[in-house]
Amino acid sequence: MAAIQSQHLTSHPTKRAVLFRFIALILILGLYIGYLSLKFNLRTAGWLGIVTWSMFVLSTPIADAGFLLDFPMRVLFSIRMTYSEIMVWVIAFTVNITTLITNPGLYDKTALTSVFKFILTHPWPYWSIVVISAVGTFLSVHFGDELLDIVHFKQRKKYEKHKNKYALVVWLFMMVLIVVVYKHMMKGLM
Repeated sequence: MAAIQSQHLTSHPTKRAVLFRFIALILILGLYIGYLSLKFNLRTAGWLGIVTWSMFVLSTPIADAGFLLDFPMRVLFSIRMTYSEIMVWVIAFTVNITTLITNPGLYDKTALTSVFKFILTHPWPYWSIVVISAVGTFLSVHFGDELLDIVHFKQRKKYEKHKNKYALVVWLFMMVLIVVVYKHMMKGLM
C-alpha cells in the first residue's frame, strides 16, 4: 500500500475529515495537559496526561486516543491503523501496569483516572469494559482505515455493513459504564 499523499489529506472529503479529527484530538490533549500543568507540577501533569490517554485507549469503544498514534503511522509509514492499534494497546497496558506498580496514588489525582483505577483494580466484572472497548475500538479503527482508503463517504461499504454491530457495542459500553460510575460514586459516599 502506498503512503497517503499530502494533497489528498485536504482534497479528499474522507481524508480531510480524518485529518480534522486528528487535529482536534491533538488540541484537546494539549489543552488537557495544559490544564493539568496549572494544577500539578509538569512531570505529574505529563504522566497524568499519559494515564488519561491510556484510559481512553482501554476503556472507550472509540479509537480516538489510539488514533493519535494510528493516524500518523498510517500517513507516514502506510501501516494499517488496525495493526498499529495493537501496538497502541500494548503501550496503554504497559503504562498502566507500570503506574499501578510504581505510583498507584497518581490515579487518585483526577476523577477520570480515579474511576479508571477502580476499573483496573476490580477485574470482575469491570474488565468487561476493556473487552467491550476493544471490540468497539477495533471496529472504529476498521472504519477509519476505510475512510483513508476511499475518496467519498458514499463508498463506505465496511461501515454500512457493520454499523449496527458498532452501535450495539457502544450501547452495551454505555450501560456497563453507567453501572461502574454508579458503583464508584456509591463507594466514595460510604
